[in-house]
Amino acid sequence: MNSNPIFSLHIPTKILFGCGEIKKLATETLPGKKAMIVISAGTSMKKYGYLDKVINLLSENDTAAIVYDKIQPNPMKQHVMDAAAICREQGCDFIIGLGGGSSIDSAKAIAVMACNNGDFWDYVSGGTGKGRTISKALPIVAIPTTAGTGTEADPWAVITNEEKQEKIGYGNQYTFPTLSIIDPELMVSIPARFTAMQGFDAFFHAAEGFIANCATPVSDLFALEAIRLLYKYLPVAVNDGRNLKARAKVALASTLAGLVESTSSCISEHSMEHAMSAMHPELPHGAGLIAISEAYFETFRNDCMKRYMKMAEVMTQQKSNRPSDFIEALVRMQKECHVYGLKLSEWGLKEEDFPTMVQNARHTMGALFTLDPRPLTDEEVLAIYQKSYK
Repeated sequence: MNSNPIFSLHIPTKILFGCGEIKKLATETLPGKKAMIVISAGTSMKKYGYLDKVINLLSENDTAAIVYDKIQPNPMKQHVMDAAAICREQGCDFIIGLGGGSSIDSAKAIAVMACNNGDFWDYVSGGTGKGRTISKALPIVAIPTTAGTGTEADPWAVITNEEKQEKIGYGNQYTFPTLSIIDPELMVSIPARFTAMQGFDAFFHAAEGFIANCATPVSDLFALEAIRLLYKYLPVAVNDGRNLKARAKVALASTLAGLVESTSSCISEHSMEHAMSAMHPELPHGAGLIAISEAYFETFRNDCMKRYMKMAEVMTQQKSNRPSDFIEALVRMQKECHVYGLKLSEWGLKEEDFPTMVQNARHTMGALFTLDPRPLTDEEVLAIYQKSYK
C-alpha cells in the first residue's frame, strides 16, 4: 500500500443489519412496485419459508412479485438472459436477490440486462467480453441467507459464460444494491460444510484486500475486523449452526469483507479460482479458494511481511514476529472448520488442466494480477495449482 494513499469512497447502499431486520421489508420505501425475486434452483428458500416470508412482507408493503428460481451455485449467463427477458415481459421495476451470493450476483446481472440490449458479455470486461458501458440498470435489493460473498455491500456480480468457460466479475455504480437486509436469523439453516466454505470466501476477500497494492486506510479497517471476527467465530458457527451470536458475527464479517471489495480489491487468488470453477462449475467457489490458499499465501510470505504479521496478530491476539504466523493461523482455522486438505480431484479437476487454468486466469481476470503485492509469473501460478492438488 502507498504510504500516502489517495482514495475515494462511494457506497450508495442502505444496509439494514441484525436479527429480525427482515421484517422491515414491509415498511421500507422500496425502489419499485413489482419485484422479480431471484433464487437458486435448490430447495432451501422454499423449504425454510424464506421465499414465502419475503413475498408476504412485500405484499404488506403493497408490492407485487414474481419468482425466478433457476440459478446455479456458479451462476450462468444463459439464466441471466432468460430472467431479464421475463423481467421485461412481466413489467418488473426492481430485482430482489434472495439467497446466497449466486442469487444476488445474478440479480445484479439481470438488473443490467433488463435495461440494456444485446448479450451480457457485451458489457463484461475481460476474456471475450466487449466491455461496453451502460447508463442504467434496475434497482437491486439484496437479502443474503448465507455469509460469504459480501455481495450485499459491493457492486460485483460474478457470472460464468458457459459456452466460453469464462467466469468473470462485473460491476459499476449501477450494480450496487439500493437496499441490503442482512438478517442472521435467515442463516441458521446453512449446513456446516457450506458455512465453512462461504465463511472462507469472506475471509479471503478481507485478506486479499489487505495485501492488495490498492489497499487504503478505510479498507484496512474493514479487512482486519472481518479477519478477527471470522477467526474467532467461524469455527463456532461451523460446529454449532444454531449459535445465533456466532452466525451474527460471521454475517457481520461477511458484510465488512464486502465493504473491502468496495474500497480495495481481491487479487489473483480469485482469478485463479475463477479459472478452476469456470472449467468445473460443480466446484464450490469457497472450496477452490480454500484448496489453493496455503500455497498461494506462502508465495507472498516475504513480500508483505508486516501485513502478514498484522493479520496474525488480530487472529491470534498475540504478538507476531514472523509472517509464517499468519499462514499457520490460517491452516489452524481451516482445521477447526474441518476443511483443511480439500481434494480438488473430488470435483473432477485434473493436473493436466492446470496450464489451461493459468492462461484462463490471465485471460479472464488478468486485472486482479496487477493488484498483487508483486507480479506473479506463470510458473509461480502453475506451482500454486500443483502444490494444492490432492
